[in-house]
Amino acid sequence: MAVVLEGRRVSRRFGGLPALQDVSFEVNKGEIFGLIGPNGAGKSTLLSVVSGMLRPTSGTVLFNGRDLAGLGAHRVCRLGVARVLQTPRPFGSMTVLENVMVGALFGGRDRTGADATRGEHMSRILELLGLREKECLPVAGLTLQDKRTVEMARALATVPQVLLLDEPMAGLDPAEVEHSMGLVRRIRDELGVTIVWIEHVMKAVMGVAERVMVLNYGRVIALGSPAEVAGDERVIDAYLGRA
Repeated sequence: MAVVLEGRRVSRRFGGLPALQDVSFEVNKGEIFGLIGPNGAGKSTLLSVVSGMLRPTSGTVLFNGRDLAGLGAHRVCRLGVARVLQTPRPFGSMTVLENVMVGALFGGRDRTGADATRGEHMSRILELLGLREKECLPVAGLTLQDKRTVEMARALATVPQVLLLDEPMAGLDPAEVEHSMGLVRRIRDELGVTIVWIEHVMKAVMGVAERVMVLNYGRVIALGSPAEVAGDERVIDAYLGRA
C-alpha cells in the first residue's frame, strides 16, 4: 500500500480535523507498521482517508495498483482494507458470533463464497482471538478489551489484506496490553494480514511494529525502525520527551 497525500489541507472540508500536508509513505505486504505522534497530529485522520471515511482534497492511496482515495468506506472494505475504530461500536444486543457474522455477510471481499467456507473462516477467527468460549454471549456485557477483540474479529471476517487499527490498547491494564500485543502478532503471522496501527502505548508499538512512522502537525517527521525513531531528536522533542 502506498499513500501520497499532497496539498495544504487534505481534510479542509471537515471542520476541526487535523490537516495532513504532503504525507507520503509505503507499507510492505505482511508488515506491522506503527503510526505514532502527539494528539491532534493527524493519525486518525490519515486512517480515515485510507479507509474511505474521508475524501482527500488531493493525492492518492494506492492499493494493489488501484487508487482508493474517495471511493467510500464500504467499497474500500470490499477491496480488502478493514478498519477498527478506537471506540468499540459493536451491536450490543447481538452475540459475539452474530457480530462477527455481520462482517462476513456484509463487508467481506468474498460475497459469493459457500456458507460452509464462510463458517470455517469465522470459526478460525474466533479461535485465533480467544473468543470461542464467548461466542454466544451478548456483546453488551463484555469487558472493554473483549469488545475491542470482537471489533477485530468482525473486521477480520471481511477477509482483509490490510487491517487498520486505531489505538486498540487505549485504557487497558499492563496484562491486557501484553495479551493484545500477542493478538496483533498472531493476526499477521497466522492470517497473513498487513497491519497499520496507531498506538500511544510505546511499549506495545515499539515491541511489535517492524517500522514506525511519526506524524506531527500533519507532517511526517520520522520513519524507520522502532530504535531509529526512538532515538530521533525530532521525535523526542515533539512526542517522546526527555527523561
